[in-house]
Amino acid sequence: MSGESSFRIDLHVHSRHSTRPSQWLLQKIGCPESFTEPRLIYEVCKGMGMGLVTITDHNTLAGSLEIAHLPDAFVSEEITTYFPEDKCKLHVLAYDITEEQHQDITRLRPDVFELVPWLREHNIPHVLAHPLFAVNDRLTPEHFEQCLLLFNNFELNGTRDVMQNQVLRDIVGSLSRYDLERLADKHGLEPYGEAPWKKGLTGGSDDHSSLNIGRFHTAFDGPATLENLKQRIRLRSGRPEGTPATPQTMAHNLYGIAYQFYKQRIGSHSSETRHVCFRFADNALDPRHSAEPGMFAGLRRLVSRGKTAYWSRFARGRNAKDMMLAEATDLILHDKRFSDLADGQVKDVPELEAEWSRFVNRAAGRILHQFAERTMQTVTNGQFFDIFHTLGSAGSFYALLAPYFVSYDLFSRERRFCDEVLKTFDRRPKRPRAQGLKVAHFTDTFDEVNGVARTIRQQLSLVGRHNKQMHVVTCGQGRDECGVRSFEPVGSMSIPEYPEIKLYYPPLLDMLTYCFEQDFDFILAATPGPVGMAALAVSKILKLPFHGTYHTAFPQYVGSLTDDQVLEDAAWRFMVWFYNQMSVVYAPSHAVREELAEKGIDPEKIIVYPRGVDTKRFHPSKRNGFFSKRDMGSGIKFLYVGRVSREKDLHVLCRAFRTVHAQRPGTELVIVGDGPYLEEMRRELRGLPAHFTGVLEGEELAQAYASADIFVFPSATDTFGNVVLEAQASGLPAIVSDLGGPQENIRPDQTGMICKAGNPDAFARSMLGLIDYPERRTYMAKNARQSMEQRTFDATFLKTWEIFGESVRSGRYS
Repeated sequence: MSGESSFRIDLHVHSRHSTRPSQWLLQKIGCPESFTEPRLIYEVCKGMGMGLVTITDHNTLAGSLEIAHLPDAFVSEEITTYFPEDKCKLHVLAYDITEEQHQDITRLRPDVFELVPWLREHNIPHVLAHPLFAVNDRLTPEHFEQCLLLFNNFELNGTRDVMQNQVLRDIVGSLSRYDLERLADKHGLEPYGEAPWKKGLTGGSDDHSSLNIGRFHTAFDGPATLENLKQRIRLRSGRPEGTPATPQTMAHNLYGIAYQFYKQRIGSHSSETRHVCFRFADNALDPRHSAEPGMFAGLRRLVSRGKTAYWSRFARGRNAKDMMLAEATDLILHDKRFSDLADGQVKDVPELEAEWSRFVNRAAGRILHQFAERTMQTVTNGQFFDIFHTLGSAGSFYALLAPYFVSYDLFSRERRFCDEVLKTFDRRPKRPRAQGLKVAHFTDTFDEVNGVARTIRQQLSLVGRHNKQMHVVTCGQGRDECGVRSFEPVGSMSIPEYPEIKLYYPPLLDMLTYCFEQDFDFILAATPGPVGMAALAVSKILKLPFHGTYHTAFPQYVGSLTDDQVLEDAAWRFMVWFYNQMSVVYAPSHAVREELAEKGIDPEKIIVYPRGVDTKRFHPSKRNGFFSKRDMGSGIKFLYVGRVSREKDLHVLCRAFRTVHAQRPGTELVIVGDGPYLEEMRRELRGLPAHFTGVLEGEELAQAYASADIFVFPSATDTFGNVVLEAQASGLPAIVSDLGGPQENIRPDQTGMICKAGNPDAFARSMLGLIDYPERRTYMAKNARQSMEQRTFDATFLKTWEIFGESVRSGRYS
């Protein structure tokens, strides 16, 4: 109404009197939902310029009665009511009620079909709070449909996700007479009032921690009087305003409630509360806290800072609590924004929320690194029984991250429910997909030279070419680039047998936030390392399908490198556990599928997916005398491409080539790659025409393939063997072992030969056979190239994407 005055009011705020049953986390820690004094609510609201003030505690008037005598205050409550047939909970906000009316409400609230007509009869303004929030996980789209018939005012809630509020706004804003008539016929309920398809919207903060009072509120036209407020609610003319919540907002509130509770238990005069960590928490989590004024406060802070810095240097070696406090202290003292917050210089609530989230994330990362280092030390020193104490301490710390896990879990479930509701109203989802799927591909390796990294990079190029949506999520792997989000690690660990390879510990909360904001359809894990474990955690918290590709025979590698069956069995137990957490496991070959099923992974969830090769890059036309130009001789060349490591059975190749060269002196061996077995392999082949090129990439690699004569790949631990496809695409017959995935890429005696794994004599016979019969070698080379022309990257990628989509959309694997 132009020309009129207007006012604002927070129509949904709680005090310490709220009797709402605690959420899961607060039940666990045994504290109530709110510590906010009614008088503080009143003062905050008036200080923010709110025209009227009320308190809506759960099923009690106690909070609003405490301030009812103050100017511009009135009595309200939040009523917990139910659909009687299944006890689905609803929360109804009722305004300007008496104590006598409250008694009637208490009697009627078990049945929403009795409560709402009574509120109408007594002309009590009422609003359905957070209509798309399943208070006790029983809310369905059918319940919401009935709510559209029962209520004419709905709340956009300050603790709920922006998507939930937007979906509510869109649905109630587009209702028609026909929609209400259809729902009335469906549910046998008559809508109430004139033009019941025209709904009103209000806004309230739903604050339980005193951190966000007034952050979300309602504006009304006209004077700030109770009668005008009630009339505006009946006219459905409110204007919700403010900032919606994020999972960080909810987590901040939960931390605030818990901290305020424990602060009361230890007492505000405890010597602990003068520690810099407690001053930091006071200012971040308890708005009731007021800083000590005057010069002595600054002096006390200075002395306290010196003492805590001195103490923290000696606390890290003690128990989990001391270590956590020491790390937190170090963070605060060495970060200017954290120090400012501890000194009370940060007042803006959204900024407090952001800084608290950053603090928890950094503290979690640092302490995770400490625990991981201790665990590795324990294992390395053979103190296996001590590992349980170390892991137990880490688990205790990660319990402190529960507010974030709970919040992201809740917001994710609410988004899925919103999609269900939109479907029932024939509305398009709020998350349209250009090509149906949005995938987060987690990997521990991306910059390194290996088959996993190469495959993921190839997929990224195809994603762009075919307009698909896949984002690679990794850690410690260089800078972000198109389609890749590489997080800064919180620590790293070197593998003893692979000193050039590092595993990076990821910042879990950062990854969680990223995946929530990107709103992926499913998580795909390429590796079972720390990033793969983060993928598992993210998928569980966000309720996303968790899929994975099995690239590397990690247990066999462990066995080969350590020659320790106990460690290999332990690695298998971990792999079986990890992959059984997935709803789909993509195996690169039938041999791998059978092995995984035999080891204990549910065979129903294992899918063999196609793999392709770049037939343009790897082509016989690239043959150009690559080796002779580099003075590597002119004899018949056997080629190996891959990691130079013992688990590739390269000792078998060394012995086989020694035999072959003794009988056919004109032969040569070329090794393309690098790895921990390199120097030993040089010694094994000393005196023989063996050439080591190091790592080759791009055109150099393609020319090396095409300029060789026969490809030899003795590995019995490879799950697939990309290099076997690349060699055949380049026009080389391939000799492989009869164990693992590479054998499935060979048509015996047509495109190559399959030998007994680990048997140098079998490999030597096959190598000699192809030397002695050049026409056979030519025949196989031609067939090898032709067979690869049907396995282009584009064709196999599109087929794989179809498998992804079918797995997710069918619901079978979700």
